[in-house]
Amino acid sequence: QVHLVESGGGLAQAGGSLRLSCAASGRTFSGYSMGWFRQAPGKEREFVAAQGWSGYSGSITDYADSVKGRFTISRDNAKNTAYLQMTSLKPEDTAVYYCAATPEPISPSIHSYPYWGQGTQVTVSS
Repeated sequence: QVHLVESGGGLAQAGGSLRLSCAASGRTFSGYSMGWFRQAPGKEREFVAAQGWSGYSGSITDYADSVKGRFTISRDNAKNTAYLQMTSLKPEDTAVYYCAATPEPISPSIHSYPYWGQGTQVTVSS
């Protein structure tokens, strides 16, 4: 029902920045909460950031402690695109980054997101 395509990954040096994009199609983009997750080699897929709604709290954002203050999630509903601006990158940020969408409230759980992109590789060198 929702097709997601990530882009913007690549190679960056520690302390550098990258902006990931997630183009969505198929459904009304504004009606979904968006999440970014990442998976490093040999590790489980983990929550990075999310933006959407939570109960009666309205539009909110949430970040993993490991990226708080460094990453920023945003969206442009007119363009059906979500973004993850990553700054002050660290080698530990190296992973495949996935965009995800859910019609449910914002959540840090991968199981809450039925729609996923193909992933984009982010590599941070020291």
